[in-house]
Amino acid sequence: MQQLPVILFGLGGVGRALVRQILDNRNFHADQYDLEIRFLALCDSRAALIEPMEGLHDQQIEEALALKTAGQSLAAHELGGSQDDLAAIVDIAGRPGAVVVDCSATDQTLPALLFGLNRGYKVVLANKKPLTVQQEAYDRLTRAGATPGHPRTLSTTRWETTVGAGLPVIATLNRLIASGDEITRMAGTFSGTLGYLMTGLQEGRPFSEVVREAHKLGYTEPDPRDDLGGVDVARKALILARGLGWRLDMADVAVTGLYPEAMAGLSVADFMAALPELDSHFAGLVADAAASGNVLRYAATVENGACQVGPVAVSADSPLGRLSGTDNLIEITSRWYQPNPLVIQGRGAGVDATAAGVLSDVIELAFTR
Repeated sequence: MQQLPVILFGLGGVGRALVRQILDNRNFHADQYDLEIRFLALCDSRAALIEPMEGLHDQQIEEALALKTAGQSLAAHELGGSQDDLAAIVDIAGRPGAVVVDCSATDQTLPALLFGLNRGYKVVLANKKPLTVQQEAYDRLTRAGATPGHPRTLSTTRWETTVGAGLPVIATLNRLIASGDEITRMAGTFSGTLGYLMTGLQEGRPFSEVVREAHKLGYTEPDPRDDLGGVDVARKALILARGLGWRLDMADVAVTGLYPEAMAGLSVADFMAALPELDSHFAGLVADAAASGNVLRYAATVENGACQVGPVAVSADSPLGRLSGTDNLIEITSRWYQPNPLVIQGRGAGVDATAAGVLSDVIELAFTR
């Protein structure tokens, strides 16, 4: 049976869901792929469990999951040790054929990822941030651009879940480019949270009411401004633009958030209390869109060398206009897909869907040389 060694960064919601899916699918992977995934290291922001020889036993992994679910650090595990250098973890735990999986939410993993690539290991990213810092880092991670002295191939890295959770957005984009198709425009909604908000506004509900409901349901981050500011959507737009070969940075993405700068310094409680001040503004935007047969969507547009992110009015009969709830959707217009674009739509949020996409990337790399 083939053994696939894995080093995991990040045991938040997605990381824990990924580990759980791997444990639950042990028999399936053995029967269908003659494959066993072995964790050589599990890392959170402060500590790590490492077993570079045999890999961690499932019981040890279960104990690690229990600790993280309870809000504790891996340092509380009997095998746990503090870590402040993920590259050193990769150095210690790595072995030929290893896959380094980044399910964290920080760009501080970048040195360790590049170290792993230089060692000949493979990389799977759910974390968007390493792909949205310097252009050179994107090039080295994805091999989308030439980087002298760092010969890598596209096959050693997967980053499908950085845009659209488990939807096959990156794979589709790469296949279209490889075929020689010319992509002229990409537009989409890449936030289940903001999709839920736009659906509520379309139903005539006040902005403040929908935001508070989404917050209560756990659809938003603890501070809703992390969603309403649009930065996460902007990162996804930048990844798509760089996938087209455009050399852009985050500063080049025009972002229109859903709250004024004056509310940025408020506490979360004060921000939530001030939300009704925005109700009339958004009610006006929805009414103006409806008067022209349109609906309001929070979308990213990648076109003519530029990226724009913010609320836009789109035709109610378009794929974006018919979208509702927390689904994500992307329209890709190209030489072959026009006037009707290629449309990818589906569940765009949730740790299980994202983790399943990460696991698919890991399994694919197990059989990629």
